[in-house]
Amino acid sequence: MWRTLQSPAVKSYLTLARPFTLLPPLFGIISGAICAWGSAHNPDPSRTLTLSVILTVVLGSLCASFLNAASNAINQIYDLEIDRINKPNRPLVTGELSIAQAWKFTWLLYALAIVPTWWVVVFPYTTWGQKFAAPLPAHECFFIYIAGMIFTFIYSAPAFGRTKRHAIGANVTIAIPRGCLLKVAGWTMVGRALVAEPWYIGSIFMLFLVGAASTKDFSDIEGDAAGGCRTLPIRFGVRNAAYMIAPFFIFPWLLMPIGAMNGILTGNRNVLIGLGIGLAIWGAYTAWLLVRNPDELTSTENHPSWRHMYLMMMTAQIGFAAAYLI
Repeated sequence: MWRTLQSPAVKSYLTLARPFTLLPPLFGIISGAICAWGSAHNPDPSRTLTLSVILTVVLGSLCASFLNAASNAINQIYDLEIDRINKPNRPLVTGELSIAQAWKFTWLLYALAIVPTWWVVVFPYTTWGQKFAAPLPAHECFFIYIAGMIFTFIYSAPAFGRTKRHAIGANVTIAIPRGCLLKVAGWTMVGRALVAEPWYIGSIFMLFLVGAASTKDFSDIEGDAAGGCRTLPIRFGVRNAAYMIAPFFIFPWLLMPIGAMNGILTGNRNVLIGLGIGLAIWGAYTAWLLVRNPDELTSTENHPSWRHMYLMMMTAQIGFAAAYLI
């Protein structure tokens, strides 16, 4: 098995999938499911952590990782000319994989991501047979994953609009599925999405990503410009773009204490308040890194602000889970 994983073809497909980016959606799904389990809206009055619940969350988490991998692959297919400048070592650029091979791999990932979520149905449907035959409205998770797949085409494919070409549209198209829908999808593995709480939680992450998603655009200016993508730093300039996205590192997290104090969030009130304030302070520091020397953002591929963005996302996911377990 190890030799298989080390083969050039497998390594090329793994590079296409970019496995290091799969951890955030995995954490997001698990965190969303834990929030639903510990919330006031858990449909199981006994709050029993059954094998059915655990397996459902495991299944949904794997599907989220496959969907993210498919998104990475389709983005590289449509960004081939841009990657020749920005990412010359990627397998489609080097010729390690053909476009046809990449498409086959992408559709396989989409199938692995979407089809199994039909069985992600919450209490009182507990057996796989009951889940499969559950009424159509009970398959909320399935339809959220379908929406997530559509957003990957809207972002990358010209036939669907290719919002990546547009400064604001690109960020919104990233933020909705990877911020809001991801959290709601995780929630639907334990509870129904017919209440405000999962959408409120998802909106926090969505607003964060509306700004934070641009952190990688600064180092990709040359290739994006050649590929006709009008990202924030290209359209408004590096300095203005840095100041535009800075508030999104701070203010979305303040919705956590606001939601906790107003009863919208039903996790541990003190943990949510402390976590939100702590993340806002962390975000203020990250915003300072952005604006103190904006030109530095264009000279390094992994600017500290980009690493802080991922660490903040992971911390927020873990923190939300903790708040609903305590």
